[in-house]
Amino acid sequence: MAGNLYGYVRVSTQDQNEERQMVAMRQLAIPRKNLFLDKQSGKDFARAEYQKMVKRLRRGDLLYIKSIDRLGRNYEEIQNQWRILTKDKRVDIVVLDMPLLDTRRGKDLMGAFLSDIVLQVLSFVAENERSSIRQRQAEGIAAAKARGVRFGPPASALPDGFEELRQAWREGRITLREAACACDIPKSTFYDAAIRTERAKKP
Repeated sequence: MAGNLYGYVRVSTQDQNEERQMVAMRQLAIPRKNLFLDKQSGKDFARAEYQKMVKRLRRGDLLYIKSIDRLGRNYEEIQNQWRILTKDKRVDIVVLDMPLLDTRRGKDLMGAFLSDIVLQVLSFVAENERSSIRQRQAEGIAAAKARGVRFGPPASALPDGFEELRQAWREGRITLREAACACDIPKSTFYDAAIRTERAKKP
């Protein structure tokens, strides 16, 4: 008896658009309840929707993914999950962008051998691309910092009279608590703002 159709979609961040993958899944007439979407890194498989899907999969079901890097980007983890799905749970998998990765075909020894080779190569490529992305991000951040770009949330505007109160505190005329109360901000916030101001004043 034929099993159920499932689709798995993944994008790396909340901002990325999953529509291209969703269009491919809808064309396959996969029931909406059987479509699972994660907006999370592919570095591992600790993803809520993926884990929920795996629990629902049964022997004879068919799982579609758009490309192997949508499944994950960790070489060993991809291999392990593929084994769990196809060997332990006896689910078939179709990778739409790579027709050779269709476990419904090639059930003989040669077909399985070719599929294993393709899977290993694509898994390696997926992890290598993840490493390249991290390296490009690190290089981009370093270059931006060298240009003076500051990262993180913008500093809050300082309250009126802050500079006079900072000087009075530094000169010992008032306490840190008194200075912070006069600005109506916590002591830690006043102190951090004072340090930032003083560092900015240094040549």
